Amino acid sequence: MQVIIVGCGKVGRNLAEQLQAEDIDITLVDVIADKIDDLCENIDAMGIVGNGASINTLMEAGVDTADILIAVTASDELNLLCCLIAQKANHCQTIARVRNPIYEKEIGFIKERLGVTMIINPEFAAAQEISRLLRFPSAIKIDTFARGRVELLKFKVLPEFKLDGMSVSQISDAFRSDILVCAIESRDNVSIPGGDHIIHDGDMVSILASPLNAAAFFRKIGLKTNQVKNCIIVGGGTISYYLAHALLDMKIGVKIIEQNKNRCEHLSELLPDATIINGDGTNRSLLLEEGLSESESFVTLTNLDEENVFLALFAKSISDAKLVAKVNRLEFDDVIDSLDIGSVIYPKNITADYILQYVRATQNSIGSNVETLYHILDGNAEALEFAIREESAVTYIPLAELNLRKNLLLGCLNRNGRIRIPRGQDMIQVGDTVIIVTTHKGLRDITDILEK
Repeated sequence: MQVIIVGCGKVGRNLAEQLQAEDIDITLVDVIADKIDDLCENIDAMGIVGNGASINTLMEAGVDTADILIAVTASDELNLLCCLIAQKANHCQTIARVRNPIYEKEIGFIKERLGVTMIINPEFAAAQEISRLLRFPSAIKIDTFARGRVELLKFKVLPEFKLDGMSVSQISDAFRSDILVCAIESRDNVSIPGGDHIIHDGDMVSILASPLNAAAFFRKIGLKTNQVKNCIIVGGGTISYYLAHALLDMKIGVKIIEQNKNRCEHLSELLPDATIINGDGTNRSLLLEEGLSESESFVTLTNLDEENVFLALFAKSISDAKLVAKVNRLEFDDVIDSLDIGSVIYPKNITADYILQYVRATQNSIGSNVETLYHILDGNAEALEFAIREESAVTYIPLAELNLRKNLLLGCLNRNGRIRIPRGQDMIQVGDTVIIVTTHKGLRDITDILEK
């Protein structure tokens, strides 16, 4: 498969690094030669210096034979123009990053009339992820499958849960909850556990379950499951707008602190039910005055990673609020995770996961598609949802009889909207969607779960 990436910023770079592991021919296009040179030193790709909206540049990049063109420059309009030209030149599939809220209601028109195959909005996707966390504040991370019917939730094991020293199978028996423990991160390692794996206080545990069953399990171990009542957001950018809109729809009180007066006036017009404060969100006195110590949630969305992390640490020291911090730089994620500041959102990762999911689905040719894909365990594992289109080597055979690969869990079966944690005698059927959690990278078809 041949993929052209136009734009070698943070998203383009992250995407190129991930696609390199997919055995894909990558061509990079950017107007800045240094970006191309730097990226081509680290990954096996061809680089073209030029404007991605120029037909001559795209022809030099091989658009006439490309399978997919992905435009992720800083300009929405340039991304759309790149896709339009590529589609006219070759009828290849096209993916555009489009961030401006003004286009949000026009996505259908853009895809239908301009022929853009897929539109990615990182800010909207990040806001949706944050809103899920504020709906279920005890979780550190929530990923959704089966159109929201199944969730992958990560939480930290605390002493008051009384889970320390229990095995995974004992937890299932003791709490009688229809959940599956599918990943555990401890100080020493990350793993996809078997039934005899022992859980300890301080571990990060990820479970698969329906929202109802997950809530029931969390109540049994003493975790708060009610959504927050109010939220303070520092930074009034695009993510803040999308997030505030979602939270207001959930009847959650919203207060946005933004330093730019013109932006505050604009947000006041767009979000009449939110409280917009013109001020410095890093000012300690202002935060205390606006009720940070009593707030149920605090989200830091400034343009500076350091500010976001620092503010979350400050909030942690004076309140019990659910904390969410946005981080753009991916290089120091292990350091940030060690600070234990609650939930950290990486918009660049969200974008790359969506695009990678689509690319992998288009590579498939054996009767099942990758519907959903998330990188978990700090990128050491993947959680994937496959839609089963036709019979194969894994269908209509009891799961206990399948020769599954090691370090792989078959997590959930979704059959006609009914969610089930599968047992040994269950079978995968045509029409199902199946959720897999594995440390094996690059699964493209459901038959890849079998030992070769």
